[in-house]
Amino acid sequence: MSIKRNNTILIEAESFDDPGGWVTDQQSMDSMGSPYLLAHGLGVPVENAETKIEITDPGQYNVWVRTRNWTAPWTDAEPPGKFQVLFNSIPLKTIFGTEKPEWHWQYGGTLFLDKGKNKIALHDLTGFDGRCDAIVLTTDTEFIPPSEVEALKQFRRSASGVTVEPADAGEFDLVVSGGGIAGITAAISAARLGCKVALIHDRPVPGGNNSSEVRVGLSGLIFQDPYPNLGLLVDEIGPVGHWTLWEAEQDPDSDRSRRILEIIKNNPEKKIHNAGPPGNYEDEKKLNAIKAEKNITLFLNTHVTEVSMSGNKIKYVTAINIIDGAEYKFFSRLFADCTGDGNIGYLAGADYSTGRESFSETGESKAPEQADDLVMGTSMQWYAEKTDEPVMFPDCPWAVQFNEKTCQYLTRGDWDWETGFHKDQVKDIEYIRDYGLRAVYGNWSFLKNRSKEREKYQNYKLSWLAYIGGKRESRRLLGDVILKEQDILDSVKYPDASFTTTWTIDLHFPLRPEGFNEEPFLSGTEMTEIKPYAVPYRCLYSRNIDNLFMAGRNISVTHVALGTVRVQRTTGMMGEVVGMAASLCRKYNVTPRKIYQKYLSDLTELLKKGVPRG
Repeated sequence: MSIKRNNTILIEAESFDDPGGWVTDQQSMDSMGSPYLLAHGLGVPVENAETKIEITDPGQYNVWVRTRNWTAPWTDAEPPGKFQVLFNSIPLKTIFGTEKPEWHWQYGGTLFLDKGKNKIALHDLTGFDGRCDAIVLTTDTEFIPPSEVEALKQFRRSASGVTVEPADAGEFDLVVSGGGIAGITAAISAARLGCKVALIHDRPVPGGNNSSEVRVGLSGLIFQDPYPNLGLLVDEIGPVGHWTLWEAEQDPDSDRSRRILEIIKNNPEKKIHNAGPPGNYEDEKKLNAIKAEKNITLFLNTHVTEVSMSGNKIKYVTAINIIDGAEYKFFSRLFADCTGDGNIGYLAGADYSTGRESFSETGESKAPEQADDLVMGTSMQWYAEKTDEPVMFPDCPWAVQFNEKTCQYLTRGDWDWETGFHKDQVKDIEYIRDYGLRAVYGNWSFLKNRSKEREKYQNYKLSWLAYIGGKRESRRLLGDVILKEQDILDSVKYPDASFTTTWTIDLHFPLRPEGFNEEPFLSGTEMTEIKPYAVPYRCLYSRNIDNLFMAGRNISVTHVALGTVRVQRTTGMMGEVVGMAASLCRKYNVTPRKIYQKYLSDLTELLKKGVPRG
């Protein structure tokens, strides 16, 4: 997409006609202002991204490219994210991605453009995560595009000449933001019980951490007391894997178990829980389940940017398509924040918590004496595959540096390749992800080129490394009940018990190999066994935003309690409960709190039945 305004043309990289081998990254758009294209080639340059623009006024144009030197926060070594910009197959002399550590407009010189169609291409030079946000062409020799995020936002609006309101996406009974497992089950559950639902997700495939983009397996047990039919929908949409196999082995004679065991027999790779082959995560199965629901309208590649309030209620949310820039308003009586980061709640002014609470605040045995900013981090999973021929991998002086004491002799990085423990997992996600990339590349380069076992690794190729971070913890939205460690360990019974959590209280902490002096890139875990525990419904809606549900890792729990409820089959059951409660809110024209206060028996009946089959 190119936008001309007066003497300036703005070309958004994510809107190129053909992205080639570049991928769209939206993770940090709330902090840096935009999605962008990323050349994630694992050390092999990716295919060119290409587009065409129409020049109506031929002449001499200054070229500006918004980019950054992504390793500059750590090192002054030769930048790895280098790329060229080609106009009509001729490269500019400037090499981009080589200057400042922050996002900025790098000057590319001048060129003459003829009237008519002109082709632009992004040419990756390294395969090591060069990034391009946008290109500006201008005949104004004094003009420099703004870099500050708010000023840049206004420039984009001015350059586009947009004066109309965002399009009306429609009126819904429930708007679900976030298409991970919790968001999918919330949307389908509500839809099957009669609600008109919008499901908004900012990636091209659904599934969140359980998608082929992140590749985290589904954990936690379903079909638990007191409501053994909770989990039917999770089981319906979820891929066969480690935990479904475990359940099948406990009851091998049931029809479900025989089906699962047969699938595993024919597809043994499905035993790989995390960082497995892309097919293990069955994106199409989830997508088809959503599309089969006549009451759901799905908006992929769409990110909520604004929330409009009426008193203590959300009136509508505004979202932008991260590819073509189209904006929409979503009106609804009810909203569900399934973003993981609590983005909708945050924008709405919902009460929330981050980091670890103090012992004096919660009385939890695992709470620190003083509150702090420690969170469970973001996993950057990866794997290498054996090949018939030796495969080269370049030296990476800009990456984390390893030696025989600190390197990890592995061909697969699981959940414990984890970073960002003391960082803001929302605002600092690009930094967190990039440090994870540097750790993986540095370790792999050492194994291949300098380690004592380099012969062992010569026929291995780095085949996959996530560029979308697998988050565990950021904002936790606060409800009428904030679940604590004592509730779980003491089996405190609440009248509104709903979904059951079965995972251990699994709390991650940073680890450093002996002699390693950079930021941690590995994690350890402290696990406390629990008995299956039914979590109160009041953890699933906001205490101060009257029409806001939440499901996923951003529900109303302490840091310690998050350790058990955060796994995805458990969050999927949260979504089932939220969908049921939303249907009752629609039926009785009430807010989520009123379901507990007045219609809890109705919710109990739905919990007993489970989500009906589609």
